[in-house]
Amino acid sequence: MDDEPLAVSLLASYVAKIPFFELVFSTENPIEAMEFIQTKEADLIFLDIQMPELTGINFMKIVGNKLKYILTTAYAEYALEGYEHNVIDYLLKPISFSRFEKSAVKAQERFAKKIQDSFFFIKSSGQQHRINFDDIDYIESLKDYVNIKTEKQEYIVLDTLKSLEIQLPGNFKRIHKSYILNLKKIERIDPKNVILLSGKEIPIGETYKAELFMNLKK
Repeated sequence: MDDEPLAVSLLASYVAKIPFFELVFSTENPIEAMEFIQTKEADLIFLDIQMPELTGINFMKIVGNKLKYILTTAYAEYALEGYEHNVIDYLLKPISFSRFEKSAVKAQERFAKKIQDSFFFIKSSGQQHRINFDDIDYIESLKDYVNIKTEKQEYIVLDTLKSLEIQLPGNFKRIHKSYILNLKKIERIDPKNVILLSGKEIPIGETYKAELFMNLKK
């Protein structure tokens, strides 16, 4: 997202050359970008720091850490301010394709990295909580938020299922567009393709069914 049409076109052309990138939206208007994020899923934003209606820094403060960012700027001194947010890299204008490609690889490595520990930290109700993976029953999508259901309580977090999939170990699988499940916690699967877990009936999405049953056989 950039307030300069030529900059937007340039970045879009660069994205098209990166095989592991998919352009889902581009705009010169940060308000349009905000509206898109509220209804659609995205992982990474190329974001200009200096925009008249809403600065890139303020945009990140509003959206929060549900997304990751690569900042673009004509002024190197402004880029440092962004590193308190979920910023992977910054690109100094004019942006060459070789520099863009390096930034893309850095983003790919960040998304591909799995957490090796047995826990992670999430922010819920203004506090940081340590959650052990083994304690999680399932994670449910609630539009812009997710509900992480553990053995003892629930945590409402500003995040997406797509983002959490990257962080969770292999026994967690997407079994529906709205659910990630801890396979170790399954109590029963009934003939109607509904999973019983922690007293809740969770549907199995048709597109996820084959992979789920293949994983259960391992």
